[in-house]
Amino acid sequence: MKETSQSTPTPTPVTEKKRSKFSVAMGAAFMMAMAAVGPGFLTQTAAFTGQMGANFGFAILLCIIADIVVQLNIWRIIIVSGKRAQVLANEVVPGLGYVLTALIVIGGFCFNIGNIGGAGLGLNVLFGIEPKYGALIAAAAAIIVFVVKNAMTVVDRTVQCLAVIKILILIYILSVTTVPVATAISHTFMPTQVNFYSIVTIVGGTVGGYISFSGGHRLLEGGVKGRENIKYVNEGALTGIGVASAIRIMLFLAGLAVVVAGHTLNPANPAASIFQIAAGNFGYKFFGLLLLAAGMTSTLGSTFTSISFLNYSQNKESWVNKYHSALIITFILASTLIFYFVGNPAKVLIIVGALNGMILPIALAILLVAAVKKSIMGDYKHPKWLLVTGWIVVAFMAYAAFQSFASIKL
Repeated sequence: MKETSQSTPTPTPVTEKKRSKFSVAMGAAFMMAMAAVGPGFLTQTAAFTGQMGANFGFAILLCIIADIVVQLNIWRIIIVSGKRAQVLANEVVPGLGYVLTALIVIGGFCFNIGNIGGAGLGLNVLFGIEPKYGALIAAAAAIIVFVVKNAMTVVDRTVQCLAVIKILILIYILSVTTVPVATAISHTFMPTQVNFYSIVTIVGGTVGGYISFSGGHRLLEGGVKGRENIKYVNEGALTGIGVASAIRIMLFLAGLAVVVAGHTLNPANPAASIFQIAAGNFGYKFFGLLLLAAGMTSTLGSTFTSISFLNYSQNKESWVNKYHSALIITFILASTLIFYFVGNPAKVLIIVGALNGMILPIALAILLVAAVKKSIMGDYKHPKWLLVTGWIVVAFMAYAAFQSFASIKL
């Protein structure tokens, strides 16, 4: 089929070796998944499991469904058009892209404070390093990953290795607990309590804000664009959703096992409670490793995606491409310094997750409008089932966000 997209080649601001499209798609998949599975993800999942018990499974189910709809829509629209999300938004309504950029970059920056802080806390658990100094070490490591030769390849491999570590840790924790599988399944499909705030928060923390666009922008940076590459959109998006969902479910089941056994999670650090109760001090050290991995992967994801939203030009000489490394370093250092001087970001992570959930219907609606504009997409026909389910997610998340906001007691 003849390609009709009018976009010009998208430059890669960071040096990257020529790689297969499948390899780039897997890099995008893990970029998206591990951007989602950060310290906020751990805190949100553990906190809501402690509060809601098995009923939280229903929120996870809705989250997975929303993930599939959101990611398949956004990735496909970005790749077929060959344009970044903020450029598409500007073509829908002039100036709208700058609004979207502000929402995404501010949200990504706030999350990154928690990401860096989480990595610092992980080093504290593992080695007793004071969290603020651990954050400095984590920030330095993240900067090194971004500025080395073939940086995006290094970022992809780093994220994938850390993903394996996360999964192995959770498999171990599940192996030493008694998981109430029947209870989890029954309440997942027939909940006795529905908490809209939990739905908005975990959807926002998994696929809201910058996370929605991390995979699509990563594919674009790797040179994968055009309708002939839709298969890589499907492979990448579904792989990323599968990995993130598997980790969410395993952490939920581990937390549920602890709660059902009669234990109370520490509200100051609910995720740590799960590991410590399940496997003692050894489990607590494993939590430290998981937190370090989560903080690092989400730092890489939020930094990459947030900076990609500053680039509106296809020109390799654009100021964003020219000062790309400086922007990366500034973004990471600024968020690190805020954590260094302000401290514990745990509550901020949950609040920002909820805000990202409120941003999601706005961002998705913009791209769904772009998907049907011939001036943007040429003669490409976006699948009706993706359009319909996309608008359903927009409506549901807008409603859930309103209900969540209305329930907040000031």
